Amino acid sequence: MKKCIFCGTFSEGGRYLLSFGLLAAALLFLFFWNVNSGSVDLSPAEVFRLLFWKEGEETAYHILWDIRLPRILAAAVLGGALSVSGFLLQTFFANPIAGPYVLGISSGAKLVVSLILVFLLGRGIPVSWAMLILGAFSGSMISMGFVLLVSARVKSMSVLVVCGVMIGYICSAVTDFVITFADDANIVNLHNWSMGSFSGMSWESVKVLVLVVFVSLILVFLLAKPIGAYQLGETYARSMGVNIRRFRAELILLSSILSACVTAFAGPISFVGIAVPRLIKGLFGTSRPILIIPGCFLGGAVFCLLCDLIARTVFAPTEVSISSVTAIFGAPVVIAIMVRRKGRG
Repeated sequence: MKKCIFCGTFSEGGRYLLSFGLLAAALLFLFFWNVNSGSVDLSPAEVFRLLFWKEGEETAYHILWDIRLPRILAAAVLGGALSVSGFLLQTFFANPIAGPYVLGISSGAKLVVSLILVFLLGRGIPVSWAMLILGAFSGSMISMGFVLLVSARVKSMSVLVVCGVMIGYICSAVTDFVITFADDANIVNLHNWSMGSFSGMSWESVKVLVLVVFVSLILVFLLAKPIGAYQLGETYARSMGVNIRRFRAELILLSSILSACVTAFAGPISFVGIAVPRLIKGLFGTSRPILIIPGCFLGGAVFCLLCDLIARTVFAPTEVSISSVTAIFGAPVVIAIMVRRKGRG
């Protein structure tokens, strides 16, 4: 029996079940809270009828099924994807402050997506979700390439993070420049997307992002055993038959796909990929991938649902950038990690 941070003694299995139960309960609670919250008030009874029987006023039906539900599902799935992406990067670099936003990977994806939208929309060419995802993936891989080049020459993680931040600043500056001087009014509105937002989601976009994210998650689950071996060191992983070069490539590709999907649909979202995996490891009291991967997905979903709720309701009808809210909650976690590591060093 082991002492637990909750309220007594639990076995490891009991702690894991309790942790999953807490995450599932928080996810369910935030789902219904988000459904009931917005600029238009819907009573719980009305929401219940619309959800389960699809009966009610036409306007209320449109608000719930065409606006709120797609947004809520997108926030949950993309939040989970971003958290898992952060966990993969932290495993690759063996450092808890590695994440797609901090390393500039999300900014690279944002830059390429913005260029695609400006170039095509400015010429009246329709843009598909597949094009946006591929563009975001290309930008993610370009930024990741720069990060890997730096990591090969510099052993200090702090220097690597600074280089990642600089890459992010450069990509963001170019993106802002392109958006600022765009002529078309619709392209200028990309500025809101570039700040990060779950608004404007449709069922079509939800179907695409769910497909991409869950296929990627299945592949991540298949890597759970090699990830566990890699966490114990390269030598141990090789002794367990892990092909290190192929394994690293798989980590990079899956992490980039997940973060690219988030950027393509919602823009860059900060600190989720760093803060949530750290919090989940503390909640579960373990780093075992078979537990942390689903835990990170649930934790990311809960975190983003909470932040999106705050972003769209606290200053309603004005909506705050989702990255502004995630930074408020996520940045202190990152600071705490760095202070703790500095104290140990």
